Amino acid sequence: MKIGAGMFFTDYSMHPAELARALEERGFESLWAPEHSHIPLGRKAAYPGGGELPKMYYDVMDPFVTLTAAAGATTTLRLGTGICLVVQRDPIQTAKLVASIDQVSGGRFLFGVGNGWNRDEIEDHGTVFETRHKLARERIEAMQAIWTQTKPEYQGEFVAFGPMMTWPKPVQTPHPPIIVGGAFPWGAKRAVRYGNGWMPHRVRQHYADVAALVPQFRALLAEAGRSEADCPVTIWGAKEDRDALLADRDLGIERVVVSLEAAKSDVILPQLDRWAKLVEAVR
Repeated sequence: MKIGAGMFFTDYSMHPAELARALEERGFESLWAPEHSHIPLGRKAAYPGGGELPKMYYDVMDPFVTLTAAAGATTTLRLGTGICLVVQRDPIQTAKLVASIDQVSGGRFLFGVGNGWNRDEIEDHGTVFETRHKLARERIEAMQAIWTQTKPEYQGEFVAFGPMMTWPKPVQTPHPPIIVGGAFPWGAKRAVRYGNGWMPHRVRQHYADVAALVPQFRALLAEAGRSEADCPVTIWGAKEDRDALLADRDLGIERVVVSLEAAKSDVILPQLDRWAKLVEAVR
């Protein structure tokens, strides 16, 4: 089992290159960067984690910028969006960003995607909240066409374009893994339909531990004629607990991600030093 780490990169956190080097040196597999373009002051949407929205949500940098900085500072560490809000991004331009960072990193990019919970933020981008899931699917399908076809075209309800020429293509074939975020069952169903992996949070309001739902996810894959080999599970929200990590490994979880606070190295590096022993234990 692999262990990754995620951080909201801000002007008061570790620099992404600094954290990336520290993770690679300690045997971590991947670094994940989240995305929020902005947070509207008038908010109707409740924070899924409960309570007040943490300050880092307002301050987070663009993930493609921070992950590019991390790519230049490392050689083996994988780099993932955790997650990219595709319903807030143009698919043609995002396809180029994904292909470009995959080229720059030598094929190390992981395209974590999600459809978002913050209705106010989403609607500021001109996206209708109620139809965002279909919009996301069409944008991802359109990007897949761009990455894999010489003269891609796509015709959908929300996304449509005629034959075009666009490069670069990604290093990874057919494209970087599309790892679909979201809770069970709807996020899991989207992963089965068009993903190369499912990435739920460990805990959500309607379940105590997503590990208990993994057998149901595997059943959904089997019903669709798919296997977990091409759509594995990444669990976001790993705890510093050896037994819990070993239980995930024995369950066949491909990867867990520890969520780090947006802090400087004096806070983070001692935590990573402890985690380095756990990384070794679950290999």
